[in-house]
Amino acid sequence: MTSVFDLAPEAVPVVPVVVIGDAADAVPLARALVAGGLPLIEVTLRTPAALDAVRAIAAEVPDAVVGAGTVVSAAGVAQAVGAGARFLVSPGWTGRLLGAMRESGLPFLPGVSTTSEVVALLEQGVDTMKFFPAEAAGGVPYLKSLAGPLPHARFCPTGGVSLASAPAYLSLPNVGCVGGTWMLPPDALAARDWARVESLAREAAAL
Repeated sequence: MTSVFDLAPEAVPVVPVVVIGDAADAVPLARALVAGGLPLIEVTLRTPAALDAVRAIAAEVPDAVVGAGTVVSAAGVAQAVGAGARFLVSPGWTGRLLGAMRESGLPFLPGVSTTSEVVALLEQGVDTMKFFPAEAAGGVPYLKSLAGPLPHARFCPTGGVSLASAPAYLSLPNVGCVGGTWMLPPDALAARDWARVESLAREAAAL
């Protein structure tokens, strides 16, 4: 199965983690991120507008690779697939959720925060994972310590990652990308300042 890390047309170091309150903002926001060099976009299923946002981006922003985040149930997997998501991200995982994500046929990143969870996923044949919440769960030192005993596991750290801390994560051999929200400041989203979002996305893509 294709890895989430391989979905973007070129190596993209940052996945914007987007919370959309108004589906009308989805397309201009996605266009700004794509223009800034961040085509891999995770829309979190945390708001009533999220699925409509995924649907709109999938239909109207062909250069975007839109996925669904905060997927926590088999029903959520089905809804995300139906909306046109091209990848799935969960904050954690259970056997049932993992099975649903695998059966969807889409690339997926199940969330982990402990060594035992990583080992359990490797036993299931899954070697690409979301490390969440990255900063709270040990950050760069924790992931660095996993690289020796678990060299086949690769991670996308998300949760508290910033422009300042992202380079340290990306320097690790077991990190394929990072997820973040710093290119989506609340005041810019409230003002619909898509030019600023594009500028911050370009800065992130340059990492």
